[in-house]
Amino acid sequence: MKSFSGAVLSCFVALLVATSGLDAQQGGGGQGAQGGQGGRGGRGGRGGGGTQDVIGGVGTPNGRNTAPPKPAPRNAAGRAVLGGESMADKGVWLPVFGILDPIAPAATVPFQPWAKAVYDDRQKHELEPHTRCKPSGTARQFLTPYGVEFVELPEAQRVYIFDIGGPHTFRTIYMDGRSHPADFTPTYYGHSIGWWDGDTLVVDTVGYNERFWLDRRGLPHTTSLHTIERFTRTNQAQVRYQITVDDPGAYTAPWDAQFNLRWEAGTELFEYMCQQANYATELMVGDREAVGKTTTVVP
Repeated sequence: MKSFSGAVLSCFVALLVATSGLDAQQGGGGQGAQGGQGGRGGRGGRGGGGTQDVIGGVGTPNGRNTAPPKPAPRNAAGRAVLGGESMADKGVWLPVFGILDPIAPAATVPFQPWAKAVYDDRQKHELEPHTRCKPSGTARQFLTPYGVEFVELPEAQRVYIFDIGGPHTFRTIYMDGRSHPADFTPTYYGHSIGWWDGDTLVVDTVGYNERFWLDRRGLPHTTSLHTIERFTRTNQAQVRYQITVDDPGAYTAPWDAQFNLRWEAGTELFEYMCQQANYATELMVGDREAVGKTTTVVP
């Protein structure tokens, strides 16, 4: 009996070791539940790796890195592109970042007192607008577990950013040399103009509304928000995302943040169902015991 028990124990230990190795290789988990859009339950989803380290290999649909990254694909003019090596290549960009972490440590962000109070309050609950099917501008757009796709149309002088885990919206970046309009209606994505600086897409945006969070932790902003974003294709498997936030209505000085995106080959955009008023109470109760669907929610 002791010999049999010892054999069983040895097999169990071997299974644990093998499973732990596989989990580590796969980055800590598979794709999260689709129904929990934006909620903290998405940490186990794709992209929630909890690291900002440089990618060590080419991303694949199962999240493993199988080989050293190749150089960034380039167009006929020699400039890096934000898609695959050809128009036929499928793939999306996923965050290599703890998507529930702040994009910048709160201690380093130059909050105005009221903005810090709002941020602190948002740590007590998780009812951010994105979880209620609202679009999310700036860095928040890239912090969903399902990824984004960049579509560049040189003939139209536009770049479009489509996000899977969003409410059927897309962002337009005007590449035709125009300036921001003098008058505009504030929107979730604002008014974006862009240009290429070598292998970096630079995007200048104003005209945001106040109805979204800058990241999944609840960084606030006002309609005075002005952002400069930089997307740099460093190799075939990685884009470096950098953002400068300048909002004199919420912060005492401009501040910066950055994280990486990794290429997941073989994945296409898919239809994402977002249900208005689905508050996913098991994910977003925060310090409450329950959230009623009749509760008035203020972002």
